[in-house]
Amino acid sequence: MPTLDNLYEAYVLCTAPRSGSTLLCKLLAATGIAGRPGSHFHEPSLAEWLEDYDLPDVPGRSERDTVAAVFAAAIDKGRGGTPIFGLRLQRHSFAFFSEKLALLHREPAGDVARMRAAFGRTLFIYLTRADKVDQAVSLVRAEQTGLWHRAADGSELERTAPPREPAYHGEAISAAYERLLGYEREWAAWFDREGLAPLRLTYADLSADPAGTLARVLKALGLPPETADGITPGVAKLADETNRAWVARFRAERGLSPNE
Repeated sequence: MPTLDNLYEAYVLCTAPRSGSTLLCKLLAATGIAGRPGSHFHEPSLAEWLEDYDLPDVPGRSERDTVAAVFAAAIDKGRGGTPIFGLRLQRHSFAFFSEKLALLHREPAGDVARMRAAFGRTLFIYLTRADKVDQAVSLVRAEQTGLWHRAADGSELERTAPPREPAYHGEAISAAYERLLGYEREWAAWFDREGLAPLRLTYADLSADPAGTLARVLKALGLPPETADGITPGVAKLADETNRAWVARFRAERGLSPNE
């Protein structure tokens, strides 16, 4: 068992919607030793951040002090009673997060240096889904139906809107597809600019072997990988015949190969 001196103090999961990140976050939280990762800075809005942590908007307080209060609350929640802070960063909210981080930590140059100033020694993880059509279909269907995740027992885990029947919409899928490709390009450019070599994970590997993928992350963090033994997914896969039919139809309409 490693000592706390050589453990990472934090990890940042860089990702995009419908990548399997909720599954990975729940697996990590279930270990009891790897924080409680989540999208702790999800909405690009300081007012939303304050609401998320039930913090008051104190009249006359500086923006920097307000941001500091939010970060303190987020770090406490993301640690979940462990020594490690877990954060999932979605690309759509990254620019706002980076702006507020720079307000809080002015001296270090660059996002990574500022994250380390805020969170301590940080491991960066990059979770991607190679099949962007499949990912785009999953995203559009979640947006249409309002259902984003089911628990392993089939009960609803996350719903953002009243139930609605899904309907194929090629333009919506195309827009989601382009948006997801854009997120991937932006992450790649950011890793290059910051000189990062993140731990790379894929949706396919995570889906096929959740415990093995969890063990990889734990080992990279300096935590005992055998902790992954016996931990089962807390999220059920939503994709079904409707997803597969939409994927096939979209590929045929756009002339895309199975690898695109």
